[in-house]
Amino acid sequence: MNPALHVVLLRPEIPPNTGSIARLCAATRTRLHLVRPLGFSLEDRYLKRAGLDYWPHVDLVLHEDWDAFLAAERPESLLLFSARASQSYLGAPYAADATVHLVFGGETAGLPHALLAGRANRVYGIPIFNPAIRSLNLANAVGIVLYEALRQRGALPE
Repeated sequence: MNPALHVVLLRPEIPPNTGSIARLCAATRTRLHLVRPLGFSLEDRYLKRAGLDYWPHVDLVLHEDWDAFLAAERPESLLLFSARASQSYLGAPYAADATVHLVFGGETAGLPHALLAGRANRVYGIPIFNPAIRSLNLANAVGIVLYEALRQRGALPE
């Protein structure tokens, strides 16, 4: 399988979030990339519980670090998602004719500033209306963005 949409989790920390995202990726036939270091073991029972018995259906690729990911994937389109973004995820270019990597950072730190630097035109966020809320749950954010990407690409049934 060589899907056109990829979800990339850079340094994920919370097993149930990653398990839920893995299940979402299996459901949508989206490749999931986990970029180390991980904040848990892939044998973690909470990770497995969140993914239920869907793990055999997850198209999972592990990378030792960000540079290894870039070398292995050579992504043609990186879309970065951050709570600190000024552009809405609704305006991201989820081009149907390109392979797109949707990149999310870990739960506590998000994407590193060094990764965001110089890529402001590729950084998107999900609006949060309550200023007391810093960010959304990672699994929720991935779900919102992934289904918007599928919708814009015409990949969802009417």
